Amino acid sequence: MKTDKRTGRYERIYKQLNDLLRATENPASRMATIAAVLHHKMDGFFWTGFYLLKEGELLVGPYQGPVACQVLEKNTGVCWAAVNKKQSIIVPDVEQFPGHIACDSRSRSEIVVPIRNTKGEVIGVLDVDSKDLNQFEDVDAEGLEKIVGLI
Repeated sequence: MKTDKRTGRYERIYKQLNDLLRATENPASRMATIAAVLHHKMDGFFWTGFYLLKEGELLVGPYQGPVACQVLEKNTGVCWAAVNKKQSIIVPDVEQFPGHIACDSRSRSEIVVPIRNTKGEVIGVLDVDSKDLNQFEDVDAEGLEKIVGLI
């Protein structure tokens, strides 16, 4: 998918979610809706979901796709890297990422976007995996960062 096409798609999804999420202030409900919409509207999204920080652990939250790892080993993998660096991380080839956690061996590339509370603290991440190499670009990070701001 070309960058311009992706940018337009993210803009349309953002508007759709902005309307849908007015139904509730509940973060879990909002995450579930975001995961469902992204998973079904974005090409190449194989696993789409959230991991949330709880008492020093990253625990699976609402998601779409195959069964997920329920708890991610501390300070290992792309999700923890995004939490620790407090920034989005794009991994073109998960086999090349040291300490990658393979919840599903079909995952080939990944993007992880931190979620912040109203104080700006990282409270979890949006994690998206693809079966394709090089699936994600900066335009994905920008679109997804704007979307997680709706939580």
